[in-house]
Amino acid sequence: MSIFCPKCGTILTPKKQGNEGKARMACGKCGHVSRESDGRITEKLSKKLKAEDKFQVVEEKENFLPKTDADCAQCGNKEAYYWLVQTRAGDEPETKFLKCTKCGHTWRDYS
Repeated sequence: MSIFCPKCGTILTPKKQGNEGKARMACGKCGHVSRESDGRITEKLSKKLKAEDKFQVVEEKENFLPKTDADCAQCGNKEAYYWLVQTRAGDEPETKFLKCTKCGHTWRDYS
């Protein structure tokens, strides 16, 4: 089995084909799909695809930024996350960014 596309010469990669979950070698550039399959590669891909189906993605908002006392102009909350970024020349102080812990409003402090 060739690992290069006979049409354009690009390296073929394993792709899942059809409902049966069989994998064939396919070209990412021109879309050519090989008729023959490499058993070793397709077997590994099939196992990987089945394993990925079992995972559930859960999005959680966790903030690991430090907190400070600051007044939010939008909601009046007295606490905010902060981080420092060097936005100007190296001989000038960094800019402090603040984000309200309650409403998420973000602002800067140049002091």
